[in-house]
Amino acid sequence: MSPFQRHRWFLLAGVITLAFAVVSLIVPRGHTLTAIFDVGYFVFMVAACVAMLATAWSQRGVNRTFWLLMGSGCFLWACDSAAWNYYEVLRQAPVPRDWFMNVILFLHLVPMIAAVGLRPHRSEREPRFRGGTLEFLLLLVWWLFLYAFIVFPPQYVSADPTLYGRNSAALYLVETGVLILVMGIAARGATGGWRLIYVNLMAASTLYALDSQGLSLAMDTANYYSGSLYDVPLIGTVCWLAATALTAPQWHPEPASVHDNDKWGAVVLRMATLAILSLPLIGLWTLLWDRSPLPSRIFRLFAVLAAMLALGGFLFVRQYLQDRALIGLLNNSRSSFENEERLQSHLVQREKLASLGQLVAGAAQEIDQPLTAIMDYSEKLWSHQRLTPEQDALVRKIVGHSQRTRDLIANLLSFSQQSSAEKKMVDLSVLLQRSVQMRELRLHEKNIRIETAIDGDLPLVWGDGHQLFQAFVQIVENALDALEEAGGGLLLVTAQHEKNEIVVHFSDTGTGIKEPDRVFDPFYTTKPIGKGTGLGLSAVYGVVRDHQGQITCHNQSEGGAVFVLHLPIAVEPLAQGAGTGGD
Repeated sequence: MSPFQRHRWFLLAGVITLAFAVVSLIVPRGHTLTAIFDVGYFVFMVAACVAMLATAWSQRGVNRTFWLLMGSGCFLWACDSAAWNYYEVLRQAPVPRDWFMNVILFLHLVPMIAAVGLRPHRSEREPRFRGGTLEFLLLLVWWLFLYAFIVFPPQYVSADPTLYGRNSAALYLVETGVLILVMGIAARGATGGWRLIYVNLMAASTLYALDSQGLSLAMDTANYYSGSLYDVPLIGTVCWLAATALTAPQWHPEPASVHDNDKWGAVVLRMATLAILSLPLIGLWTLLWDRSPLPSRIFRLFAVLAAMLALGGFLFVRQYLQDRALIGLLNNSRSSFENEERLQSHLVQREKLASLGQLVAGAAQEIDQPLTAIMDYSEKLWSHQRLTPEQDALVRKIVGHSQRTRDLIANLLSFSQQSSAEKKMVDLSVLLQRSVQMRELRLHEKNIRIETAIDGDLPLVWGDGHQLFQAFVQIVENALDALEEAGGGLLLVTAQHEKNEIVVHFSDTGTGIKEPDRVFDPFYTTKPIGKGTGLGLSAVYGVVRDHQGQITCHNQSEGGAVFVLHLPIAVEPLAQGAGTGGD
């Protein structure tokens, strides 16, 4: 893009300003000159407002809010300009010096100050709390209070045109000075496109502030008329603002991380805090040292009280919202910490099982060979030799312990297999029903009941039906063992579809688990020696994790243990076929 194309809107703004300067010098003073400047000023003000709103439409988030606030300021400015057109162009009458539209003109800078207070150049990742509309209302009420406290008494309460003009001009100068100050601070802390935006807005505001003071002095000395050279900088200001808004998207303003130059980035909030704290001092000054007429002093005291009530209410609401936001952040942090802690526990458990599985697989194979020889020789000795009763008893013990050791090796080898050989579509409702039915034979005369609440239309899962079936059987057996030790009770098996997963609960009314956090650790068991190896639930954990699921265990407050399984539903097409894989 050529330099002319990049700066075409600024060049056009300069040409328009120069053209109006020529018109001001050539066209004699009168209604025609007034109409040209008043209508032109209004048209370009509307153009600046439309340009800012169009830029806001093309932006997102805080950038959009920034330009909406800037456009709101220009809209109020355009309303004041429209009132001037009504008096000077349509009615051809002088504009009253102390009329109510001066309040609108004064307030048009408040949305602009609020826009800079948003600090859109700051990265969204930076921690900060924005009250949004509430902060804007705080700022609006504060400036309304200042206008009512300083300008209203000589304007309406105790009429004093000279004092009114002096107070109004001084307060307006302070307001424009604050706008220039916050823009300068923002420009110092910004980078890239946002720095260009702030610098141009600050320069246009400075031009406007200087011209406003000169225009006010010209009015006081009766040297001002609409269309004079005092109005040319006003045309230049609104054209500059419009050019900045139209060019801003080309500068690609993006938020950036805070750097050293932005240490005063929160100056707007600090200024607002100081302003609110100054209200009692302003009231004390009015009560003790204000030399205005009594009606003006009474009015100012009531203005201070009203402002303190309004701002106090806003601060209370803002603090309440901030507390809610902080509580939400605290809850999110706690939830994130718990999730990370749970994830870390799962990762540690998985690594532990994987490492132990490799070790167990190798050790079991090495032990199995000499164990097989021991069993073969013992059986031969038992079958071919005549043994004394004492020797026969010893051989029986050797064979029995060898067989138990072989069963342990089989469990170890089964535990070491961490991945499925084949997976397909699996119906969990069928697997759960079968796992329960297989163990119902143990329940006669033991005062144990099994109840199921399994949704009939559960989605299919993608997995190894045999492994899942064995895992369910293992959990059911553990629960039945616990109920048998407790003298009976109930095992409730439920399964339901929640979002994109199936949630299965195995809850019993036994005595619970002594250490739920260790229940999935390899070789952890509370059963007596010879009755359990402590590998069953570890193998279940590995199967569930291999199926991209989660399993947890906890004790119920009323007694008993609960195992909760989360298994994702299948994402493979149903055309691949459905089966239980548990046959």
